[in-house]
Amino acid sequence: MAAPFRSVFLTLSPGGLIRSGIAAPAGSVAKGRACLRLEHGSAGGRGAVEESVDEYKYVERLVPPSRIPSPPKHEGSAPSGWTPPPETPPSLPYMIRRSRMHNVPVYSDIKHGNQKSTLVRKVEGDVWALNEDVKEFLQQLTGRETATQVNEVTGTVRIKGQFEKELKAWLIQRGF
Repeated sequence: MAAPFRSVFLTLSPGGLIRSGIAAPAGSVAKGRACLRLEHGSAGGRGAVEESVDEYKYVERLVPPSRIPSPPKHEGSAPSGWTPPPETPPSLPYMIRRSRMHNVPVYSDIKHGNQKSTLVRKVEGDVWALNEDVKEFLQQLTGRETATQVNEVTGTVRIKGQFEKELKAWLIQRGF
């Protein structure tokens, strides 16, 4: 009959994202490896430690991914409407980074139940140049000037009114 397990210890390195178990001596896992360490109980009271790199493949399936994978490469928009970013960013005085889920960071916001606005986030560079371009685009779209608010610290432009779909399409067309 096999000896019962006293503890199981799981170590990931070099990222060092997951570390769990009862106890482990420092530096006991070689750099760049992931392993499963098992401690067996024995009749003498002293446990034996067994490290297995081969059996770790069964544990890997259970560990959640540490980051979101890169989007697949394809031309045009996906069936969901998502469009991949271009290989090279446009040469403008500002840059709008995609969100961590690779979406264009334009959001609708409602305050006090009826004040509707649109937020453009993750703006880097000249936020005021983006503000002028957005005002010009929305004036052509609506026929009137829209009120905007720029926050340079957070890199955000707030536009009065709901223009989420229009601004997303416009930013994708411009190369973001």
